[in-house]
Amino acid sequence: DPFGCRAIITDAPAGPPIDPERIADMSPPIGADAVFAYHDRSKHRLDGYAPGPGRLDWASQPDPFRRFEGARTLPLPLLADALDTPFSALRCGPRPAPRPLDLNGVATLLELSLGLSAWKSFRGSTWALRCNPSSGNLHPTEGYVVCPALPGLAPGVHHYVSRDHVLEHRAAPAAGWSAAFPPDGVILGLASIHWREAWKYGMRAFRYCQHDVGHAMAAVAYAAAALGWRARRLGAWGDADVAALLGLDRAGDFAGAEEEAPDLLLWVGPGAVRPEPGPLLAALEGARWSGRANRLSGSHREWPDIPAVHAAAVKPRTALEPAPVPPALPPLAGPAPDIAAARLIRQRRSAVDFDGVTEIGAGVFFDMLDALLPRAAVPPWETLDHAPRAHPALFVHRVAGLAPGLYLLARDAAERGELQRGMRRDWLWRKEGPAHLPLYLLAEGDLRDRARLVSCHQDIAADSCFALGFLTRFHDPVANEPWRYRELYWETGLLGQVLYLEAEAAGVRGTGIGCFFDDAMHALLGIEGDAYQSLYHFTVGGPVEDPRLSTLAPYAGR
Repeated sequence: DPFGCRAIITDAPAGPPIDPERIADMSPPIGADAVFAYHDRSKHRLDGYAPGPGRLDWASQPDPFRRFEGARTLPLPLLADALDTPFSALRCGPRPAPRPLDLNGVATLLELSLGLSAWKSFRGSTWALRCNPSSGNLHPTEGYVVCPALPGLAPGVHHYVSRDHVLEHRAAPAAGWSAAFPPDGVILGLASIHWREAWKYGMRAFRYCQHDVGHAMAAVAYAAAALGWRARRLGAWGDADVAALLGLDRAGDFAGAEEEAPDLLLWVGPGAVRPEPGPLLAALEGARWSGRANRLSGSHREWPDIPAVHAAAVKPRTALEPAPVPPALPPLAGPAPDIAAARLIRQRRSAVDFDGVTEIGAGVFFDMLDALLPRAAVPPWETLDHAPRAHPALFVHRVAGLAPGLYLLARDAAERGELQRGMRRDWLWRKEGPAHLPLYLLAEGDLRDRARLVSCHQDIAADSCFALGFLTRFHDPVANEPWRYRELYWETGLLGQVLYLEAEAAGVRGTGIGCFFDDAMHALLGIEGDAYQSLYHFTVGGPVEDPRLSTLAPYAGR
């Protein structure tokens, strides 16, 4: 095969989970080596898939909603319909005048980022969809609000329950708490329940949890921008700091229930000064905590690789990194429809099938890719504190005015030379599209079969307008700081959320693809070694709707 793909094996059996003793035999079993080992073991390959459950144990299906029983609840108003910020302005940078930082503002932020977007119903079964997409709609990501005293909202630590759009007041702090907060902001914390994904996806679930964190980061950034606010990551905080602030290290509150792994904190609001860990954690001492986590499953299957890689990728407290300055780029063009951002965010869906005939124009395609380039003061780029590390390798199938073939978008122009040296020597590297768009044609041809192959033989990668894999700088970031492994996935998930919304605005639909043959994708590109790895796949096309499903309002009872 001229693209380096090997033979197809369609019925590859899943192997057993890795035994903990094998982890103990690794040398050394911590840090970067353990992360690299997990990444290699959790790859899907053409001759065998990563260890998974084999079949779903429906009796142990996790509850998609965490509650803290005994915590005081505060119903939140539903106000997104009154938010008229157009998406066409939001994606280009201009923001409305900041809304007040109060109960109504926080409620709208949560409704448009982590809240429900709809319920689906089929033959008596119903399930919820959310504004932040998730692998398998399993939603491992939990959200928290940490705030000073605000109009209508008590100070302290609150847990968000998307099912009911309520806050649970987990911690009521002592005097002096509000004084520890910089002005004009709240903290939105994210944590993951790995079991929710492992129930269905086994060892590979840790990867998908990190994708979902990236989705949620971008969802928060877009919702904040619609309110005239900004969302910035508190990058200096370590995992232990995040756990202490959100109460995730309170073992008694999680006794008998699934633990939550700390992910990150976002400083959200019109204020620019971000809080440091020390003063805020000191002010939390003496707080009154309430509530015990509900148990999500009656039984569990353990996947030892997941806690092992999580332990190896723990982030320490670090110095605050200066945010990179994006290069000057022309303003984004399009999309033409002047749809309200709140409406677009809530109508976003993950396509489950494509029609195989829909085309998009080259201009629309270029606009979508242009939206993946970081720009100053444009969501969601303020949530990242490093230069771009992910570069889409694209299978173009149905883009009118553009030859089908394999393309690459070098999101960081400084990396183009290294990317070119790391791939096949005979790629064309022919510049395509607008002058400022770093898009290159590598090879012309019909790649639908190859796109389907590397994405676990899934038709959605071939029946779309285009599909892609996020080729990500890998070895150096992880070798130097193993916790960057999680950040790499966060970036690809964030990019996926950008494409989700761009596709909706263009009248088509996107979907993330977590199942792909890692090394088959690398072989197709001519990549050897692990300087770069493909960490997430995505596809955009004309969706095929299932008429058997009914759609219900997200909060009809409210």
